[in-house]
Amino acid sequence: MEIEVRSQNDDEMIFIVRDAEVPFINAIRRVAMVNVPKIAIEDVNIIVNDSAMFNEVLAHRLGLTPLVSDLDALEGLSLPEDDDWEEFSNGIMFYLKEVGPKVVYSKDLKSSDSRIKPVYDTIPLVKLKEGEKLDIEAVAKVGYGKEHAKWIPTTVCAYKQYPEITFNEDVEIDYDCAQACPRGILKSDKRSKKIKIVEEHENSPLIGVEECAMCKSCVRASDNGYINVGFRPNDFIFRIETDGAMPPKEVLLKACDVLGEKADKFIRFSEEGGN
Repeated sequence: MEIEVRSQNDDEMIFIVRDAEVPFINAIRRVAMVNVPKIAIEDVNIIVNDSAMFNEVLAHRLGLTPLVSDLDALEGLSLPEDDDWEEFSNGIMFYLKEVGPKVVYSKDLKSSDSRIKPVYDTIPLVKLKEGEKLDIEAVAKVGYGKEHAKWIPTTVCAYKQYPEITFNEDVEIDYDCAQACPRGILKSDKRSKKIKIVEEHENSPLIGVEECAMCKSCVRASDNGYINVGFRPNDFIFRIETDGAMPPKEVLLKACDVLGEKADKFIRFSEEGGN
């Protein structure tokens, strides 16, 4: 198996995987979404809430606020499978004490651990009118996406099989199929009597045929079957985007580690005769 990174930043990673199989790639996708640990607010103690927002809605907004959850932040914290995970005091404490009039933002959450804080400062939580008060204590804990959406580290985790475009040289060139491409990856070159695949795409790290959506608009536009759109069965384009809580590379590496542990556990289970 070969991996080639097309682009990578703090929130997004796009890479090409070659010589792999669909079950393996899909297992990586599923594990990255539901088995990679992430930090989110779990318990909320609302002492005072004079705002118009119901307590349950406010607690839900706090839970969905992305918190820094990189490897350094996760170190030393209890996991859901640990016996002491459910203890209220066993987590990262957050405090929110405000008086209106003002809009309360995520930056107003005060953390007991300087490493673990909201990823973005400008997420609006609630609006307070004149004299309205808000006094909240909350505990953030490590969890998994299989339990709740707030613990899913990825906003996008998807793959597609590597596109492949071929031309039927036995029939007359059909220039209309190039005009039908919604992504503009086909270009008619009547001087050289060819249809070319555009290599560079604006605002996209993908090159050449990789930008093809395999919608087959070009195939439907060709009356004589000049163009064919398919895919390479063992090559994939994989995209991971996060909400900023974790770098996408860390999500991928952790997902591979978890998948490896699951495979080892299954092998031991089989070797021991199902005991």
